[in-house]
Amino acid sequence: MKQLEHLLAEKLLKVSAIKLQPEQPFTWASGWNSPIYTDNRRTLSYPEVRTFIKTELCRIIMENFETPDVIAGVATGAIAQGALVADSMGLPYIYVRSTPKDHGLENLIEGNLKPGQKVIVIEDLISTGQSSLKAAEAIRMAGAEVIGMVAMFSYGFPIAEQRFKEAGIKLLTLSNYEALLEVALETGFIGKKDVSTLQQWREAPQNWAPHRDTTIE
Repeated sequence: MKQLEHLLAEKLLKVSAIKLQPEQPFTWASGWNSPIYTDNRRTLSYPEVRTFIKTELCRIIMENFETPDVIAGVATGAIAQGALVADSMGLPYIYVRSTPKDHGLENLIEGNLKPGQKVIVIEDLISTGQSSLKAAEAIRMAGAEVIGMVAMFSYGFPIAEQRFKEAGIKLLTLSNYEALLEVALETGFIGKKDVSTLQQWREAPQNWAPHRDTTIE
């Protein structure tokens, strides 16, 4: 029986939520060159995948954390999936913007969050961890307690692991880069010759040099 991390990796590849292009790498907004591009928002268009993710996010929360008072999604990728989780668990929902709204009340947090409430944060992707932890810090600044973060997928960068450790936030993910490579090779999304390239990128993504790239906005 396949493990969860492999099951989800296979689903993400099949719906092109994750694309692997070792020979035609992408350029991230950060300027990093990358043989992988992830857009987990695509899963929302596939009911079976969407429900699978929602169910597993709920399960991992219930099995690993005390019952939260609030579920929070991180804009923009986790807004919808966070709302689905909150609805399934019968809990209040908020989401955290990347920057404050530029009009009206200029909210950074949308929804009703009260000081002292315990919050689980939902993310779609953990890269360097910077934006995810920025959202967690906004929740803390509002007087609430972040008891954990649950994400669909993580690249497993050491810098992210270090940042979560320093922030004192427990992070759990449904799938990860190692499982992705195993599934991608097994199912023919990549060949054996691509594995070393993809592994090298993960070891030092900021310094990885591609042959050529396709810029993604």
